Order: sequence, then C-alpha cells, then structure tokens
Amino acid sequence: MFLLFGLKTTLRDLPGRMATFQYCGQFVQHHLQERATKLTLFFIPVFTTSKAFNITCTNCGQGSTIKSRQKNALLS
Repeated sequence: MFLLFGLKTTLRDLPGRMATFQYCGQFVQHHLQERATKLTLFFIPVFTTSKAFNITCTNCGQGSTIKSRQKNALLS
C-alpha cells in the first residue's frame, strides 16, 4: 500500500482596516494576511493543522503576528 501525504501552506489576504499601528504610532491602513498549514492526503487538503495571522503596516513596513481575537477586532 502506498500513501502520499504532506503539508501545504496557503496564504490568504484579508480586508485591512484603518488603525493605529503599535510600532510607528501612525493611523494608517493595515495589510492583514492569514497563513494556514493543511495536511494533505494524495494532494487533497484533509484538515487544517495551524493558522497564523500576520499584519503589516503600510507606513513603516513593520510586520508582526497577531492572535485570532485581534484579527476579529480588526475585521469588525
């Protein structure tokens, strides 16, 4: 029997929002991105193993990882 499995990372852009960035202190648009790692079986994604959210300031270019609760606050 031959099983083919692996991990695949996908990036998805989420809508950003105007907010004050923690590093530069400027009130600017943020670039929000979701990174999900999925377990694949025969190149078909079976389930998500981890999720991370990255936010980047359009003013200074500094990026950081945020938690799901902070992402929900930015999207609402």
